[in-house]
Amino acid sequence: MAPKIREFTMTDYPRAHALWGRTEGVGLSQADEPQHVARFLARNPGLSFVAEDGGRIVGAVLCGNDGRRGFLHHLAVEKGSRRTGIGRRLVESCLEALARAGLRKCHLFVLADNVEGQRFWKKVGWEERTTLKVMSRDVDEPPTTAAQNPPTTAAQ
Repeated sequence: MAPKIREFTMTDYPRAHALWGRTEGVGLSQADEPQHVARFLARNPGLSFVAEDGGRIVGAVLCGNDGRRGFLHHLAVEKGSRRTGIGRRLVESCLEALARAGLRKCHLFVLADNVEGQRFWKKVGWEERTTLKVMSRDVDEPPTTAAQNPPTTAAQ
């Protein structure tokens, strides 16, 4: 029997986090601690999913939105369950939920060295955006010295 796709709940968190941790290409950070994932799920009800097979979590994905665009995070499928359609079904569940919420576009981030992940996303119809660069900053860190002291020019 095919794994059941259902909504991700915080009771799934320990098993999903363990799956993400052992999946190459999934980068975890402090933002993936339980309290942050709980807040994410509460802000985005009905958008994240797990694949469950015989009581085991064999796939998981987080999905959310900012009111304009959807975002997928941490899609992972157990190695022994890959190439069975689970990843595709999880993604389709997210996209259907985003469409019901009135969103028309979804983005995701893939680590630059995650070749297998990039191959999967292209296979299921996603395209690489080469016109964008991602920039990040920790909100609790002061700006760097370079940002505090912009370079001067001779005209000044």
